[in-house]
Amino acid sequence: MSSLFHGWRVVGACFVIAAVAWSLGLFGSSVYLQAVTSAHGWPIAEVASAITVFFLVSASIQRVVGRSIDRFGPRPVLLLGLACMATGVSLIGQVRAPWQLYPCFVLLGFGWSTLSMTGITTTVAPWFERHQGRSMTLAIMGASVGAIAGVPLLLLAIGEFGLGHGLIAAGVVAVALLGPLIAIVLRYRGPADLGLPRDGEAGRADAPTLHLAPIATAGNRRLLLGSATIAFALGLAIQIGFITHHVALAEPLLGRAGAGMLVSASGVAAFVGRLILARIVDRVDARRLGGFVMIAQAGSLLAIAFWPVVPVLVLASLVYGYGIGHVTTLGPVVVRREFGAAAFGTTYGTAATVIQLTSAFGPAMFGFLRDGFGGYGPGFVIAAIVTLIGCASLFIGGRAGAIVRTGPSGRQT
Repeated sequence: MSSLFHGWRVVGACFVIAAVAWSLGLFGSSVYLQAVTSAHGWPIAEVASAITVFFLVSASIQRVVGRSIDRFGPRPVLLLGLACMATGVSLIGQVRAPWQLYPCFVLLGFGWSTLSMTGITTTVAPWFERHQGRSMTLAIMGASVGAIAGVPLLLLAIGEFGLGHGLIAAGVVAVALLGPLIAIVLRYRGPADLGLPRDGEAGRADAPTLHLAPIATAGNRRLLLGSATIAFALGLAIQIGFITHHVALAEPLLGRAGAGMLVSASGVAAFVGRLILARIVDRVDARRLGGFVMIAQAGSLLAIAFWPVVPVLVLASLVYGYGIGHVTTLGPVVVRREFGAAAFGTTYGTAATVIQLTSAFGPAMFGFLRDGFGGYGPGFVIAAIVTLIGCASLFIGGRAGAIVRTGPSGRQT
């Protein structure tokens, strides 16, 4: 019998799930925006609004997803999400009128809600204590594979088979790959089902213990959760908007193939960022790290806005891409560290609802700003300011929370 702790198998399965889900969900939205507008000649803002519905639907059921996984386990919830995502992707290529995009993206939103951040982190959270940050980071690292491989493969499939047949093929491949994986590996809710403690072994004294002490007051809980929610809601709204419009932004300067390569290169940068994050996350202040990354992303947006030339676009995209994994992953890490494993799905699901409801407007906001100003530059300046506001919330909330937790004399309150 293998001695490998089953929790690491769960992490591996979630890595593959994230790769497919981000390919067809978050990063796929950039392909759908470009491919649908090119195929039908519809306005970018109109298609971006349908994509916003995708994020709104996903946001509205985050708490339900978290609670359902807490109650029923991950397997039935993720299998249902897989069926919705594959169906939605397949139907996008069959639309003949703009209104038909909306039911397609509603289905895609249901699927994305279960196969993305809340579903994956709630699946992984019960299995680990010492390696809580590392396990979540490694699982979500599959999202970078989605950026590296997913966008070029989707563009290749559409180019070879056409929009309709290419997206049907993508849906079929997703079901064939993820269906057996979810059914077999995610059949347990947590280590207790196997008679094991978290991490698969008794706690060790030499393990890093950066996570916060139990929070004493309801007021402090609201402060910490609220500040993190605002920060990651604003940061991810801009991030999702940037990702959705990345191909459309880069295509005039680099061409269609070059834009796809730039998105892939940004995905490689995100992958490198997640590799580094996995090594350090359990030993650093997650709030402070997230704030510094947001500052770097704001600088990248300003560079693209003021110097829209190929070298700046490429360099800024790589810097921004490096931070994508940090901002995406550090939200649940902060919540897990400050609130513990008990009912993590419900707690993070509450935060994720606000985060995704806010971030859902990112694609439409970028679309309307681009159409309104006749280009992406002014919108990117606004996006940089919003990112910095989110960064401030992360720093201020963490500082205030620490004061409440320890009190002015240094003792926990």
